[in-house]
Amino acid sequence: MGTVTLRPPPARVQEAVARLRAGTVGNLARALAGNRKALVGSAMLAFFAFCALFPGVLAADDPNAEIYARGAAPSAAHLLGTTSYGQDVFSQLIWGTRQSLVIAVVVGGLATVLSVAIGVTAAYLGGIADDVLSLFTDVFLVIPAFPLIVVIAAYSKNGGDTILIAVLVATGWSYGARQLRSQALSLRSRDFLVAAKLRGERRWRIVVFEILPTMTSLIVANFLGAALYAVLAAAGLQFIGLGNPSSMSWGTMLYWAENNEALQAGMPLWAVMPGVAIAMLGGAFSLLNFAFDEIGNPALRPVRRARGRRHP
Repeated sequence: MGTVTLRPPPARVQEAVARLRAGTVGNLARALAGNRKALVGSAMLAFFAFCALFPGVLAADDPNAEIYARGAAPSAAHLLGTTSYGQDVFSQLIWGTRQSLVIAVVVGGLATVLSVAIGVTAAYLGGIADDVLSLFTDVFLVIPAFPLIVVIAAYSKNGGDTILIAVLVATGWSYGARQLRSQALSLRSRDFLVAAKLRGERRWRIVVFEILPTMTSLIVANFLGAALYAVLAAAGLQFIGLGNPSSMSWGTMLYWAENNEALQAGMPLWAVMPGVAIAMLGGAFSLLNFAFDEIGNPALRPVRRARGRRHP
């Protein structure tokens, strides 16, 4: 009885796989360009990125300088008025964008890396590794996140932004890992993965270069969801005093505005504008998240009516 020799797929198959992989980014870019939610969300996010990178262009005043009239109303010199300490509210709002956006991007990135590493690895390896990693993920899924965040942040109040980011990452990766595992399980028996195994590629190369490119939209959507979670959770923790009160962010602005009773003292913009900024940044991440959901799931795309006259 002769032996069966498994040959690698022909060159044309490998070329087709390479073209499919190279076209993924282009298709994604074209899909985003044709999605209104993606365009609006990208424009809003670009504005906040500009404020974070170049705050001095829009607000030249020192946000911590207590040199102005206290509790002043909005004017040409102070667009949003001043605080009860004599600080310019508009400068604080612009300069506070940097920390809020950095926390969102760092937490979103680290949580996504952890989700991908655990979710995709569990699906591809299967067996005992899948059982252990899935159990680990389920444990974090059932833990009530915000009470845990409050407890940890309260005990590590002096740890600064590093502790805050670590807590948000630890509580924000599990849902994405479950989604990515489910998607990777549906890809495990596809022809292009079988072809990669026949070529003798190593497991890590199959995961990185074969599986992950086909999950780009889902990975980006998980990043956006984790970033949105980080924006809201970080602002909530800073508002209740569990962040660093001396840092410049929208959450600490709300903290000091609430402590000084800004609404009752006739300084409503001190309390309102940070909340509006948080809502707008969260809206930018949400719009992009919805757009990637529509790209990855055609059933969620809106039905557009055909233009033109109807013919009888």
